[in-house]
Amino acid sequence: MSTSFDAPTTAIDDISGSYTIDASHSRLGFVARHAMVTKVRGQFGAFTGTAVINEADPAASKVDLSIDVTSVETGSADRDGHLKSGDFFDAETYPSITFTSTEVSRSGSDWTITGDLTIKDVTKPVTIEFEQTGSAKDPFGNLRVGFEGETTINRKDWGLTWNAALETGGVLVSEKIKLEFDVSAIQDA
Repeated sequence: MSTSFDAPTTAIDDISGSYTIDASHSRLGFVARHAMVTKVRGQFGAFTGTAVINEADPAASKVDLSIDVTSVETGSADRDGHLKSGDFFDAETYPSITFTSTEVSRSGSDWTITGDLTIKDVTKPVTIEFEQTGSAKDPFGNLRVGFEGETTINRKDWGLTWNAALETGGVLVSEKIKLEFDVSAIQDA
């Protein structure tokens, strides 16, 4: 039995153009260690984003993203509530997480996007490595492009410092958080 997915498709060779992220077919997720023994995964269910892709001049490409903090989902209502509280995201005061690219480069099907990530009232640069995963015409005539990427950040850099010490050493929630991006974007008409 194979564990890999079907091969991606390529509808066009040059994906240059303006795109809107299709939130219903994309995932913005994160992974943290809990009690230093297991990984807890979560995601944000509500977000909007746009991208301008320029294959001939990748530096002219741009990405903007806005995430609704209240849409955080980890599979536990209590944990989601804690993440929305002042101990973490303080969603009432800071309802959005934003990312705005400042530099884009490309090597083959790999793209490197550096930008300003703002969580709460703290803005720091982040670099995300993306792999272009294909392009397709969907049954509704939309041209879609796909990208997968990830990066690791230290949540304390954005003021997300709450934690609890463990009796055996270590902490309840890891400082390092892996951010995961599975993006499907539709070319604007």
